[in-house]
Amino acid sequence: MKPILRPIKITPDFVKSGEGSVLFEMGNTRVLCVVTINEDTVPKFCEEKGIGWITAEYAMLPRAGRQRTPLSKSVNSGRTQEIQRLIGRSLRAVVDLTKLGKRTIIIDCSVIEADGGTRVASINGAYIALIFAINKLIGEKKLDKSPVNDYVGAVSTGICEGKLVLDLCAKEDNNADVDMNVVMTGEGKFIEIQSTAEKVPFTEAELKKMLELARKGIRQIITQIKKTI
Repeated sequence: MKPILRPIKITPDFVKSGEGSVLFEMGNTRVLCVVTINEDTVPKFCEEKGIGWITAEYAMLPRAGRQRTPLSKSVNSGRTQEIQRLIGRSLRAVVDLTKLGKRTIIIDCSVIEADGGTRVASINGAYIALIFAINKLIGEKKLDKSPVNDYVGAVSTGICEGKLVLDLCAKEDNNADVDMNVVMTGEGKFIEIQSTAEKVPFTEAELKKMLELARKGIRQIITQIKKTI
């Protein structure tokens, strides 16, 4: 079992032009998350409900991986669309959109270097950048208080060569028997669980062990997040 996370490094305000930004690093995976706030603009369905909106965009830079992938191919892939929706869902799960006001918050997550776990690193970084942006709105007296009601943490786990692994690097991910991504709140509630048998089906007992390992990892991540925000 690999019970510990790769080293985490969080660099706030990495991009000065954004309403909130952070460079989030898990091992050799590095993701730059930058917030844009569009005031008085929300999707039509949000206008009808009287709520604000939070969404995300995700992309891997052409040389984020071992080989160059054209940016147009990365941006338009089904994988990219799925990850963008995951990031957005994860953030909205802990935000009272009725208290956000008539505004749309967009978090751009750009993978600078990919060594496994880019989607979970993006979620962690996007959450921190979101908090920075919300704090800026409060400081500018555009919000009375934060609509964010809990923390968010995400991590990968799985089974590799018959052993439980936490926070998979690319080599472990590529050779995993089972791959799982878990997103949780600070209270320990699940937002999303994505698990796939890449090579060998897994048992219910193994599922429970992976979830418990993920829970421990996310607690560590949220502790790091608390120190930053």
